[in-house]
Amino acid sequence: MKSNLPKVLHTLGGRPMLLHLLESAAALEPAAIHVVVGNGAERVRQACTGHAVNWVLQAERRGTGHALAQAMPHIPDAASVLVLLGDHPLVPLPALREMSAGREAPLAVLTMVVDEPAGYGRVVRDLDGDITAVVEERDATPEQRKIHEVNTGIILAAAARLRGWLGALGCDNAKGEYYLTDIFSMAHGQRTAIRGVLAPDARDLLGANDRRQLAALERRYRALRAEALMDAGAQIIDPARVDIRGRVELGADVLIEVNAVLEGDNRLGDGVVIGPGAVVRNCDLAAGTRVHAHSVLEGVTTTGPCDIGPFARLRPGTVLAAGCRIGNFVETKNARLGEGSKASHLSYLGDTEIGSQVNIGAGTITCNYDGANKHRTVIEDGVFVGSNTALVAPVTVHRGATIGAGSTIAKDAPADALTVSRPRQTTVKGWKRPVKRGS
Repeated sequence: MKSNLPKVLHTLGGRPMLLHLLESAAALEPAAIHVVVGNGAERVRQACTGHAVNWVLQAERRGTGHALAQAMPHIPDAASVLVLLGDHPLVPLPALREMSAGREAPLAVLTMVVDEPAGYGRVVRDLDGDITAVVEERDATPEQRKIHEVNTGIILAAAARLRGWLGALGCDNAKGEYYLTDIFSMAHGQRTAIRGVLAPDARDLLGANDRRQLAALERRYRALRAEALMDAGAQIIDPARVDIRGRVELGADVLIEVNAVLEGDNRLGDGVVIGPGAVVRNCDLAAGTRVHAHSVLEGVTTTGPCDIGPFARLRPGTVLAAGCRIGNFVETKNARLGEGSKASHLSYLGDTEIGSQVNIGAGTITCNYDGANKHRTVIEDGVFVGSNTALVAPVTVHRGATIGAGSTIAKDAPADALTVSRPRQTTVKGWKRPVKRGS
């Protein structure tokens, strides 16, 4: 990766690769999950807080067999051991369930067939089709390198048998490491049947050893998430041009346009439209909400149909009631807007409580920060705020008030009255505009 970040912490769909794998492992309801860590161990642990994991340190990096051997003291002989790889985050759960279903076999391996097997250990079978060995590429013969069935690195083994095989591993190979794959030839030599489970789609078993492979995984992840949403009923205009980086709960007839990004946990109600280039992060959008092009929403809740954007920025704590309109180049933060209220363009509404049927004129800002503390602005029902108004918090604009355009309001404005705060307009007769000397 050419990075200071441990490989398993590089992100896929906005989350570290290892977290994807831990979730898949947890779904199998195992007795325990052991994670062998080496380089950057503390950073890896910190990234996985909240997961029930036994951390095992591999102080010396002496190969895959050596890594697994570090975890074996924590595993009872009666257990079955499923070995996963931290940089293979997309391994499909059905394949793991199929592997786990054959726990009576002393040894099983998940294999895949690839067009370009370079870099993979080859799965060697005899004339009867039984697996006899898994040979790393650098140790393979020219004939073995022509094999297209390869090892994914995912194995299932009886713990007692596995312990014996690991103890017998040697390091007489090109890298001088203890290869986990050598246990297959040992098992074959002991006339132990090796069960092979062929993965249906090799694209889900690819690893990430460099940035290019990580980008390929991202493309595959994006495609899988888009397919899942379409299967759930969403219309995605172009699945190749949408990024789903988290969980999405869908209503009926949701439409997602090109280049939209959905991050974190999102709930999209019936008929929600996510426009082109929009970014929606950790939002709960009620039925009928429309997010227009290039808007950015984070931590936003709508409680009814709303119209947002284009080019709007809604920050955490924004809650919009039915019929709200947030237009272009409007920013909100920790703001609540009641039914039918609107800020159509060029405004900032921060730390604000806005009632229903309020009109916020263009260029209006709430001055919520005094340089040390945040203060709240309250705008009650039916208020009309004229354009280019500054509301200096803490301040309340009472029900039905009208604020004249260009005002700076630093005191509470009374209900059902016009409040204006601006200099008197003056015209100076006979004034002449200065000109440059010598012209």
